[in-house]
Amino acid sequence: MEKMGRLNTTESEDEEKQNNGISLKEDEDTKQRRGRWFNQGMTDGQGKFLKPSQTNTRVGLKRDEKGFLQSNMCHQCQRNDKGEVVRCTKCKTKRYCHPCMATWYPGVSADAFAEACPVCQLNCNCISCLRMEAPVETAMKIKEKSSFTMSRDQKIQHSKYMIKLLLPCIEQINKEQVIERELEAKIQGVLVLDTKIIEASMDADESIYCNNCRTSVVDYHRSCPRCGYDLCLNCCRELRDGHLQGGEKGPSFRYVNYGYDYLHGGKKNSNNVGNQSLTMEDKLEDNLYSPSQWKSKGNGVISCPPETKGGCGEELLELKCLFPDEYVSKLLVEAKEILDADKIESVAECLEKSCSCSKLLDGDEAMMSPKIRKAASREESSDNALYCPSAVDIEHGNLKHFQWHWSKGEPVIVSNVLETTLGLSWEPMVLWRAFRQIKNLKRGTYLNVTAINCLDWREVDVNAHQFFKGYSNAYSIAQFDRNGWPQILKLKDCPPSTSFEQLVPRHGFEFISCLPFKVYTHPQDGHLNLVTKLPPGSIKPDMGPKTYIAYGFNEELGRGDSVTKLHYNMSDVVNVLTHVKGVTVDPSDLQRIKKVKLKHAAQDQIEISGVVQMDIGEQVKASKESDLSNMNMADFDDAESGALWDIFRQQDVPKLEEYLKRHFNEFRHIYGNLLPEVIHPIHDQTIYLTLEHKKRLKEEYGIEPWTFVQRLGDAVIIPAGCPHQVRNLKNCTKVALHFVSPENILSCFQLTEEFRLLPLNHRAKEDKLEVRKMSIHAMRRAVNDAKGVEPSQPRKGVKLGKRWCPKQK
Repeated sequence: MEKMGRLNTTESEDEEKQNNGISLKEDEDTKQRRGRWFNQGMTDGQGKFLKPSQTNTRVGLKRDEKGFLQSNMCHQCQRNDKGEVVRCTKCKTKRYCHPCMATWYPGVSADAFAEACPVCQLNCNCISCLRMEAPVETAMKIKEKSSFTMSRDQKIQHSKYMIKLLLPCIEQINKEQVIERELEAKIQGVLVLDTKIIEASMDADESIYCNNCRTSVVDYHRSCPRCGYDLCLNCCRELRDGHLQGGEKGPSFRYVNYGYDYLHGGKKNSNNVGNQSLTMEDKLEDNLYSPSQWKSKGNGVISCPPETKGGCGEELLELKCLFPDEYVSKLLVEAKEILDADKIESVAECLEKSCSCSKLLDGDEAMMSPKIRKAASREESSDNALYCPSAVDIEHGNLKHFQWHWSKGEPVIVSNVLETTLGLSWEPMVLWRAFRQIKNLKRGTYLNVTAINCLDWREVDVNAHQFFKGYSNAYSIAQFDRNGWPQILKLKDCPPSTSFEQLVPRHGFEFISCLPFKVYTHPQDGHLNLVTKLPPGSIKPDMGPKTYIAYGFNEELGRGDSVTKLHYNMSDVVNVLTHVKGVTVDPSDLQRIKKVKLKHAAQDQIEISGVVQMDIGEQVKASKESDLSNMNMADFDDAESGALWDIFRQQDVPKLEEYLKRHFNEFRHIYGNLLPEVIHPIHDQTIYLTLEHKKRLKEEYGIEPWTFVQRLGDAVIIPAGCPHQVRNLKNCTKVALHFVSPENILSCFQLTEEFRLLPLNHRAKEDKLEVRKMSIHAMRRAVNDAKGVEPSQPRKGVKLGKRWCPKQK
């Protein structure tokens, strides 16, 4: 990891405490005044005194004749020496100084503060409120805003709908188990009904993974009684067929640092070759021998592999189950009985002829309708426009409309979702103050962060305060390199998704409250979110929320663009654009960029055969002609436009992969190196399709993505199985949350199988979702809800033998 030029300036602790001239220090007298809390008579109802944060009355503070506290201490900065304060006429206890109002609440007038202060409006962004160190009553109101409930009848209807959609998944799992059980009966020499299957014991918070392909074991599997080597049913089948997959090491790619000049069209610096390089993909043991050396016996019996393969080589693998024997088959019978009794239809069947926007999808009216956004120009296609309702207009009746589009594998864009929240600021400096820490030992220190330099795709250490100042100040001189090229950075997992709720709890509640269609997206109470069906105490996948904070640039640069490269998500995801900051570039800087682009083009013509390049002027014009043919011009250039999305249809994936395999060596990645090889053109996440490549993709294969601009407050809901890429047109803050819908569970199954076949050292190898196990738990809960019975755990046990579990990222 390297340090980044002028952005890694180390600030002193005093400098860290300065923001736009406002000191965060407190003198001793102020600290003493803050510490004198009056708790007499303030209890929690059980005789215990309330904590200082649970009361607003201080010793020695009197009220005037109008009821206002006689104090000039600002609630935001906790200082009383910064001049006149504005007093809230609603609570009559909070005051804000003018410097804090101007710095942390830009655009809010003093009269608005006097009418109802941020604390009364539940959107105060002082450090204490951001960390939810607020009075209990205030905290409860904030949490209530993000909660989601529904009636019992609604839950029953949703459960029956879920049963219908999950049925093919459970049938697939049951079919695999029946085949293995019949084979086991032959091995034991008994009837199928008399087959004895060992129930493996394990803790509720433990997951078992196949030692060969690293995929989560859902129920039936084979295990060595001596060493605990586990093999999933898919690997058992492939081993018997003689083509075991997923357990091999893949190639490691070496990216060479040819120097800074090479990034901008210069020659390769031979002095750097061999001295600075980066090898992608972790190295594994070299003693993993060929799967062809491990074979099953003639009757289907599988022996434990030798030590070089991770086993002991001494015992036969026994068939075991994680759920009680025949658990899945019995669950399948219950589900079919419910469906047969109710004759439930899917949403697509119910609404095939009644979607209110279906008549607008192909006509010119699609450009005029606020609920439809044209995003493609495919010939003879009925899905060129996307459903785009407004969050403030969504009512219960919109759910089936959403499901009609969602069941067809279409993304949905919900606009103005931030208007449904309490109005907490997502300004970058506010976020920085929320998760930074200097002296509090109970919280992690986040003064420096890891970022990605979008030019050479390397990780760099950046001072967090400098990064966010650069974000807020658009393009200052410090954010261009010595060639005049934009220095574009994107934060890497900051704050970490596993710590999001801990580091920025107030923003966490704000984000949950803005989620559209919460029956799907709510992380705890979404009844159609299968993640919520996992039993208490079990290992749950990391579904977010996760922030994506990055600089951006309006025109496509070709190199160094602020992009998320083409990839799949492991599940469905909702992505909300919470903040944008316009980028202002001087005309002289654009001329310098144009000259550098000419050098890039000349270098590409030498290194890439058959490459077609345009100068920046032609490219900007072509970009707007192409991308804006599906959008209004205002969507691309206005103040609230933030990110350009390309989302591909699931049915177009085979052609997309074929194109990428043909042209992969035309794309640059780390250190500006051309890609030497691809393992999987999408799962590798090393390719971004520029305007020119999207044009060639349509010419050669006749496919194009949905292309649209995400505006401030837009929530983009992407189905699992749809490859997509994103380019930031401005400095953007986006927050994303994963969920698993019953409509796309089969796509998740397919993705899991693709992950299983990847080499062991591939970045996407880990089965983080455990979707097969999730589908069983979800079906169990749905059946119980439909029957009106309380959920129960299938079994409890203790851990036996050894289990391979991948590290949680």
